[in-house]
Order: sequence, then structure tokens, then C-alpha cells
Amino acid sequence: MRAVILILILSASVLGEDKPTSGKNPLPPCAEKVHGLTALDGFVTVFSDDDAGTIWLQIDKWDQDFLYASGLSSGLGSNPVGLDRGQWGKSRVVRFRRVGRRAYLIEKNQRYRAVNAAPSERRAVEDSFADSVIWAADIVARTGDQCLVDAKSLLIRDAHGVARKLKSTGQGEFRLDRDRSFVSLDNCRSFPRNTELEATLTFFGDNPGPLVSETAADKNAFSLRLHHSLIKLPESGYRPRRADPRVGTFNISFADYSAPLDAPLIQRFITRHRLQKANPKLPKSRPVKPIVYHLDPGVPQPVRDALLDGARWWADAFEEAGFVDAFEVRMLPEDADPMDVRFNVIQWVHRSTRGWSYGQSVVDPRTGEIIKGNVLLGSLRVRQDRLIIDGLTSTQSSPLGTSVCSCCGIAGGGADNALALLDNTINPLDVSLSRLRQLSAHEVGHTLGFSHNFAASTYGDRASVMDYPAPRVKVGDNGQLDLRDAYGIGVGEWDRHMVRYAYCVDAG
Repeated sequence: MRAVILILILSASVLGEDKPTSGKNPLPPCAEKVHGLTALDGFVTVFSDDDAGTIWLQIDKWDQDFLYASGLSSGLGSNPVGLDRGQWGKSRVVRFRRVGRRAYLIEKNQRYRAVNAAPSERRAVEDSFADSVIWAADIVARTGDQCLVDAKSLLIRDAHGVARKLKSTGQGEFRLDRDRSFVSLDNCRSFPRNTELEATLTFFGDNPGPLVSETAADKNAFSLRLHHSLIKLPESGYRPRRADPRVGTFNISFADYSAPLDAPLIQRFITRHRLQKANPKLPKSRPVKPIVYHLDPGVPQPVRDALLDGARWWADAFEEAGFVDAFEVRMLPEDADPMDVRFNVIQWVHRSTRGWSYGQSVVDPRTGEIIKGNVLLGSLRVRQDRLIIDGLTSTQSSPLGTSVCSCCGIAGGGADNALALLDNTINPLDVSLSRLRQLSAHEVGHTLGFSHNFAASTYGDRASVMDYPAPRVKVGDNGQLDLRDAYGIGVGEWDRHMVRYAYCVDAG
């Protein structure tokens, strides 16, 4: 009898020891956890949870690379601070990794590689330089390889470096207030090749600087919307183009430790959109897929037409390079999100003071392929130009020292001494809009992969829109200023050269 009791006790002990190995607290299946939630199917399937105010990520692609980028959907409105609506940060190659009941988002180091090497050589380089774990979360449900994680901590973090930017511009010490930050569920979407997520972040500080005090509704606590894009790697077939210092392009660079000893260690590829001829054998062919830019519908008239006109100048350069109907500019659909990486966008950005415009791109850091071109144009630019032109042409002293009105030509010393400064057939607003057309072409050029050319305006034929051109002002025989040729029309010969080099397969 004692032996039987001892056997039962030992059996119970063994069973008790086996229990943890089979899962003491097994995770529920994913379907049970997301029951009743709104599913957003796409590259990463996400579930919108209105009650919890969060987004659940259903991860089933473990240890597979994809692209991750983040940017600001809304801005502070201060040019010197530089936190603008539509501004993007850097693009990263990342992957999800599962360890136990935790999911990790790991950024792969793209600065050091062994491109053409055996696996062991590539591993040696990878192990020599650090990757970065940029986010981690608990797995709350699991079905096979499918795991469910709460994305709130991924979205509600200062991924754009807002607090660091405020400190570096002398605007004080600000911190992220997680209690006053939330996932913007209405702005979360998922598509076959990209998943778009967004959160509203609130930053607080006790000693705000003057620029924050000037622009924020509450100088001690302001909120910005931060957008996150999870992007499927581009399809194969893209051919990187090596950079040439004689051509004005933006580049990515990395150290290739598989390069021959008599070859450069640092490799440089230009940044450009993918553009392929439907029929490569023809000197001119339609593209497999055109490059399409979309203009922000928040742009008013007559500025809207000027921006469309200027951006479309690039179509001629692509046509001459052998691509028929390869570059288009349209209006962004009203229901489209400007931050959606599927759209190249020209955005109209408002600030409290006049500031610069600029072009950015979401780029595949492995190859230089541009995934999304994003132009940010400051709305006060055209108003400033108009004021400058009005100021230059409103009055001028006549030979007798009397003030002359350019509108009517009447001077205090009498009509005989009147000198109309501006030809009355010229509208200062038209001159301002002509400058805006040039600006639109210039910034779009940056997002096509082209850098500045500050020598172009020294050539009489206006060789490039990638310069900062001063207006050409002529003085007629009658002493009137002629601004009809103040700014050029169309891209220049240097711009056409850059398009040929960057986008033609047979370029040198």
C-alpha cells in the first residue's frame, strides 16, 4: 500500500514538473483576442480597437526585412524650429524577431556591407557592426506563427526626435506626455504593399522658448501627429546607378568590404525613382509605370495652377530622354492621406513666418530607389515675393527728386517729371507666380534625385532650375523696368542631362 501511495506521489510530482514546459499560462489564439475588432488587411494586418484606443499588429513575417519610415503629419508652424507638416525622417531596413513571448523590431545596419561575398564573409561584416533594437512589445495572443502585439508603444514614442529638435533650437526642455498622447485610429490604414499608422503626441515643458510660445496653442504643452509607414521591400528588377561627381545627384553611400583591394571601399548610388521602358528596344517608349506627383488640394488659386505648371516642366526632360508620358502631375484625391507612401506629394506648408521650401524622399537605403517623393513649399514665399516686387516698383525719385507713383506716373513736381517705374502692362502678381513656378520645378527636382547647381545662372540660357536664380530685370529706353523675363520657363539643358544620366539604362 505504501508503495502504491509513493508511486502516485512521484507521478503527480513528475506531472507537475512537465506542466510549465507545455505552457503554464498558454496564450489565447489570435482570433479570440481580436473577436469583434475592425480588421485592416494589408502588408501587416492590423486590428483597430476603439474601446482600448489602440492598434493591434498581427505579425507573421518574422526575420524578414521591410522598410520603416516615420514623419510628421502636422507641424509646429515655426520655420526656424523646422518641425513642418509633411516632414519625413530617415528610412530604415528593419525586421520583426520573436524571442519567447516578446516581439522585437530590429534595424539592420546598412552602412557596412559585403555585397558580393560568401555567407560567412557577409556574416563577419554583420557581426562587426551593431544593429539596433528600436522597439519591443509583449506578445498577447498566438496562433502558429501569427502573433498579436499592441502597437501603442510603437506609435506613442518620439521617433522623430521632436524633443531633441526643440532643445537644439533653444526652445527649452520638452518631454513626451504619454497620458496626453493617443493612437489616431482614423488615420490608420493598411494596403497590400504598405501599412500606415499614426498617433497624436503631446509634448510638455516648463520653460518654452519664444518660437514655441508664438506658434503653439498652449506654449507649455502642444501636440503633433506622427505618422509611421511599414513598407514592403520593392520588387526585384531595380538597377542601382553608381554616382558620378560630374553629375548633380543625391546619393546613398556605404562601405563594401567585399570590394576588390584595388577598388574603392565606399560605394555610392544615386537616389532616383524606378522608371523602366515598356519596350526597351525603342528609342522612345511609354514606361511600365509613370512617375506621378500629386498636388496638395489645400493649395488655393492662382497658386495651384502655378505649382502644377512648374512641376510639369520635368515632363519635357523625360520625353527627350526617351520616356513617353513618363512624368505626370495631378491633384491629390480628397480622401487620400498625403503621408501615404504610395503617393509622391507636393505639400503646401503654412508657417508663422516666411521660410524655405525643400524636397525630401523616402528612400530604400539598400539601393537608393526613391519610394516616395515629398515636396514641402512654404506658403508665405509668394506673398513675400509680391511685397518685394511692390516695394521695388511702387515709387522712385524723379530727376528733380520728387516722388513718383508707378500706378499713375504723377509726381509732386508735375507730370513732366513723372517716371513710371514699372511697365504698366506687367502685373506684379504674375511675376510672383512665375517665381513660384520655378520654385515648384526646383523642389520637385530634389525629389527626383537632383542636387543644386549654383553655377547655372551664370549661363545665358538658364541652364538649370536647380539654381537659386535672381530675377532678370531690364530697363527700357523710357526708364521703365521690364520684368516680363524675370524668371525662366521650363527646365534647362543641365536638368535634361541629369535626367538622361539618372534614368536612362544605357547612360554612362
